[in-house]
Amino acid sequence: MIRIENVSKKWDNFMLSNISLEVRKGEYFVVLGPTGAGKTLLLELIAGFHHPDEGRIYIDGRDVTSLPSAERNIGFVYQEYMLFPHMNVKENIAYGLKMREMKQTEIEKKIEEMAKSYRIKHLLHRYPESLSGGEKQRVAIARAMAVEPKILLLDEPLSALDPEMRGEIRREIKDMHEKSGVTVVHVTHSREDAMLLADRIAVMNKGKILQIGKPEEIFRKPASKFIAQFVGVENIFHGKAEKKGNITHFICDGVELVSSMDVPDAKYASIRPEDIIISKQKIESSARNCIKGRVKAIVDIGSLMRLEVDCGVDFVVHITRESFEEMGIDVGKEIYLIFKAQNVHLFR
Repeated sequence: MIRIENVSKKWDNFMLSNISLEVRKGEYFVVLGPTGAGKTLLLELIAGFHHPDEGRIYIDGRDVTSLPSAERNIGFVYQEYMLFPHMNVKENIAYGLKMREMKQTEIEKKIEEMAKSYRIKHLLHRYPESLSGGEKQRVAIARAMAVEPKILLLDEPLSALDPEMRGEIRREIKDMHEKSGVTVVHVTHSREDAMLLADRIAVMNKGKILQIGKPEEIFRKPASKFIAQFVGVENIFHGKAEKKGNITHFICDGVELVSSMDVPDAKYASIRPEDIIISKQKIESSARNCIKGRVKAIVDIGSLMRLEVDCGVDFVVHITRESFEEMGIDVGKEIYLIFKAQNVHLFR
């Protein structure tokens, strides 16, 4: 559906460098990265608001690099929603349809359809200034989808919403995608949004694509220390790897981790906090790693408890509140950390 080949674009003091990626038809593709990574600029290049200095952009096999945005059949929803303040909701939805010179009867029918789909029928007479953040988001998406775009581009669509509304709109966006089959490119700095919505994720930083993969790959097999930190791995160790038979031993400050990965020159190892089991006693199991440590700190993070454990190097472990209370864990107590070799990810 979308193919970007070696695209570069200089913008003030920023440079989008040699971007190459493909977005499949009907895919929900998320570009994940920190503020200033170049995510919005990438969306605007796809939309045709800017043209690249180098490289080509293809949609459905057609070279659209120099094609005006109006001829690309793309819907765009900005973080600030960009609703026309002098138009009510009905007029906002109708705007793109009128630009396409649709008959008034068809416009009315489409407005009715959008109002029902996005649960905004009661808002049609209202103006943007009187709408809540969630209502504005629904209207902005309805306006973009009314023209039946091939591609929907979403620029941080949930960042301005409170947590409860964010979850509700996220579910609605997912439902919209499943029902419409539209190809979506969604940029965000939210790990949660990326994990819950994406078919695939591209991690971006400083104008470059660092890794592309399914959510499971990005969150459990980060390709660099930056990605591991950004996706919340927490346990990232610097050390030296040594291959022994069909396993790799990774040594960090005297602590040995066993990994099933074959990366003999790895400089880093990472383990997600939720992949570690804790026990008061050393137990026999199929897990290759069992390390004794002492609890340094305990933090309540809602449904989970976050433990910091000194094992010679510091580990972070997430366990359920129920398990925490059953085990009677406290600061200063010795415990064992148990985790599988397949959960020790190695990278250079």
